[in-house]
Amino acid sequence: MKHIVCYSGGHSSALVAIEVSRKYGKENTILLNHDINASVENEDIKRFKQEVSDYLGIPITYANHADWETKDQFDIVTTQGGFKFGTSTAICTYQLKTKPFEKYLKQYFNDFNCIIYYGFDENEKHRIQRRASILAEMGYKSDYPLALWANRTIKSTKEINIEPPNTYSIWKHANCTGCLKAGKQHWYLVYLHRPDLWLKAKQAEDIIGYSIIKDTYLEDLEPQFEMLKSQGITTTEHEDGRTFMARARRIIPIQQEDLFAKPCECFV
Repeated sequence: MKHIVCYSGGHSSALVAIEVSRKYGKENTILLNHDINASVENEDIKRFKQEVSDYLGIPITYANHADWETKDQFDIVTTQGGFKFGTSTAICTYQLKTKPFEKYLKQYFNDFNCIIYYGFDENEKHRIQRRASILAEMGYKSDYPLALWANRTIKSTKEINIEPPNTYSIWKHANCTGCLKAGKQHWYLVYLHRPDLWLKAKQAEDIIGYSIIKDTYLEDLEPQFEMLKSQGITTTEHEDGRTFMARARRIIPIQQEDLFAKPCECFV
């Protein structure tokens, strides 16, 4: 039996990797990662996941999109001609993560002799139910140590002298910067901190002819975001979206809908 940790490079998945390897042994633990283009996956996330790998003595196993070194999520969706088709998973998630993940499982674990682990915590029961159901339909067992294990051995990688990614000072997750399933608060942060990705996202909207945020093009948000910026309005993804909205609405008539991030099935 092998124990596959869905190893995103985020702090939660690192804690799961440590818990699983301590319980089942490093020889039975696999750190499965989907490497993402360096333009949208911060170099400190790459530093962090490598340091945890080195600490555990378990090499990272990669299941990557064929063109991950040259293409980011914007390149993927413009090539595919859409951000999302119908009610299916976001195209970027499917191409960069889900498809390589399923290919890996089919190639190496077609006998289902494994358990798959995620970093969802006790506040993400709905995500646990969804992910467990999807994997069960495929024939795989899954487990969620941060939510379900009573006897935890570690709460922070600082306990083993590994600093979490510095991106957490702004971003809540170790997902791609410029997440195509995020809301206005995330995209305001992109506008402030990554104008290059903001421009690329606008170009993607022009090419595809559809907006990333429901009923709102980034180009239309730009004057509002510039006004917030000029007034010194800052935020992080750790600020409650309702609080940010209340502060923003004192300056601009920002609408509440689509303000909040919509969590996808990307690894935590």
